[in-house]
Amino acid sequence: MNHMNTGGAALNTFSAQLSSNKAAVRFDIIGGPERDRIVEDDTFLNYRLGKVEVSSTVTKDKADIIWYYDKPVKTIVYENDCLTLTGFWEEGELNKIMVTMLANEMDKCGLHPFHSSSVVYKGKMILLVGGENNHGKSMSQLEGCRRGATVFSTETTVTDDEGLALYGSKNTYIRKRAKGTERSDLPDQDQGVAKFFNKEPEMKMSYEPANIDLAVMPCIDGHFDTQVVKMNQFEASYQSYHSLMNFFGLNQLLCGKYGLAMPIVDTDERRQKRAAFCAKFAASAPYYMMRAKSPQIIFDEIDKILETM
Repeated sequence: MNHMNTGGAALNTFSAQLSSNKAAVRFDIIGGPERDRIVEDDTFLNYRLGKVEVSSTVTKDKADIIWYYDKPVKTIVYENDCLTLTGFWEEGELNKIMVTMLANEMDKCGLHPFHSSSVVYKGKMILLVGGENNHGKSMSQLEGCRRGATVFSTETTVTDDEGLALYGSKNTYIRKRAKGTERSDLPDQDQGVAKFFNKEPEMKMSYEPANIDLAVMPCIDGHFDTQVVKMNQFEASYQSYHSLMNFFGLNQLLCGKYGLAMPIVDTDERRQKRAAFCAKFAASAPYYMMRAKSPQIIFDEIDKILETM
């Protein structure tokens, strides 16, 4: 399709498709400079959604995201299953938008991205859940590696409707955040490694899908006394739901300068279906909250639990 500006000249148009497993999102950019990609660095997409392919080969008949680059006012609107952007958007802002829209499509396809790390340790798949807060899954994962575990996912674990872990992110850290996503509240990951380890443990990867045998929400703080609590059905479901909702952008302020937030792309019907999935998932494996001063203590406690399984 050709697009014209008000003066009658043809506008540059670019289309790309983002896909993760069977979920796909088409992104059309109308106007602006010639380009061969949406963003310069798509590391964030794989970090957040496990495995994302970006292709200039488009198979969807209509766009899920349309960006009118040359419009003078910056806006974002979601209507009729399509997200429309106008004006100039920073690369980091676009990354957040693409994550939300692709996560939304994954949800429609029965794919569930959990904000979590996961390791295969002593023959068991252990999910290290981010939950409502994010207080130690990465450092716990590294301690697992120090003890011989292999990494299935680093930031996101994607399951099917039965809770089978299908695939996950393999990027350990985001070293540099794109403009529009800068965060001063997130500490340098290398500082955490230096605090708990003499040297960073080697991370060997696992790729084989597996059922989750144990879920742990680690909370690490140098002042915590060790506390291990087996979660009841409500709490395990609650933390699972938080881990899933992390990707829908409902808490995302995309642009502070103009006060633009991510629109609601979710539906009540799918929210209820997701809650039912969480209830089933939370009942499928033991679920623990662990507070401790270090990731070493977290895995000492995990060892104790595995001895009883």
